[in-house]
Amino acid sequence: MSDHTTRLRRWRLVLGGEAQASCGALDGPLAEMDQALAALYEPEGPGGLARRPGGRGGSNPQVARWLGDIRKYFPGSVVQVMQRDALERLKLRDMLLQPEMLNTLQPDVHLVASLLALASVIPAGTKETARRVVRQVVEALMQRLEEPMRSAVSGALDRSQRNRRPRHAEIDWHRTIRANLRHWQPEYRTVVPQTLLGYGRKARRPQREVMLCIDQSGSMAHSVVYSSIFGAVLASLPAVATKLVVFDTAVVDLSEQLDDPVDVLFGVQLGGGTDINGAVGYCQSIIREPRNTILVLISDLYEGGVEEGLLRRAAELVEAGVQFITLLALSDEGAPAYDRGLAAKLAALGVPSFACTPDAFPGLMAAAIRRDDVAAWAASQGLVTQGT
Repeated sequence: MSDHTTRLRRWRLVLGGEAQASCGALDGPLAEMDQALAALYEPEGPGGLARRPGGRGGSNPQVARWLGDIRKYFPGSVVQVMQRDALERLKLRDMLLQPEMLNTLQPDVHLVASLLALASVIPAGTKETARRVVRQVVEALMQRLEEPMRSAVSGALDRSQRNRRPRHAEIDWHRTIRANLRHWQPEYRTVVPQTLLGYGRKARRPQREVMLCIDQSGSMAHSVVYSSIFGAVLASLPAVATKLVVFDTAVVDLSEQLDDPVDVLFGVQLGGGTDINGAVGYCQSIIREPRNTILVLISDLYEGGVEEGLLRRAAELVEAGVQFITLLALSDEGAPAYDRGLAAKLAALGVPSFACTPDAFPGLMAAAIRRDDVAAWAASQGLVTQGT
């Protein structure tokens, strides 16, 4: 096939059926790809997903077949974009309420966010399928994010309790191996540690208390997913005492469920109003050691409560020594929408406010644990902050 023909066929796929006269017809797999694209982007045409013959029943096998087709012809990243477009353009959220539909979807954070938004109306027969899909996404994200988080936080924690005669359970294997690399034995393919580095008994007492205070309004759905995963990782570190609080107009403490991020996510009720002042007030009431506490408020700052009360609490927390940070989003979604005025007021009180990607979050927590200037750290990472 000539380059000219290949270019014409690509343009035909891009421009759709109206370009057939100028670009020619498609056949074989390209024709099937074109049908899958046309079903979504020409929904009123023949085979379009907007055409639902046969009444108003909940089942739509045409959509199920389409979901299978796009996974056959397009890479995962494109499938996810097309799924989101289908949900938004064609209002196909009802397909998430059917087990056969869920089984054909490409699991990703966007799908989890949609399932959480629909959690209260998902039929009993679909709930187990929904949990399985959410767990699949959570496990994939844990594999990607857990080790960077552990390494960054563990490396930043106060090591003053280290000793050179640790018990077996107290050995810091990462530092021990690095300190003994010169004792590598090629013939045995191992390191013989002549020096053991570990933590003393006092190190079992948490060195930092981290509070994640998460806005569960619908616009923060992706941030809720990532926050729950990071909360679970932090909770597994003995040197960190972790709390996870979610809020809308009410406040719910989910700290006891942090051993399972899926339980946390299904404990969230996306949507509703927002009372940031009330949520920060709750966190303030359970702080035991202000100078060892890191409070991370994850919110777009569209306050439905008492803004003056929130600013007063923020000033009190900073004055008491709490490291108070506001993340306007914790996601890969790009620049978020947020209340710039309130973010600037918080920054003026010493509460840096910026959006953060999941990949940057471990570095943020390490900087906070080291008591670095978090606003300066964020600026160095290219994360635009308020008040800098």
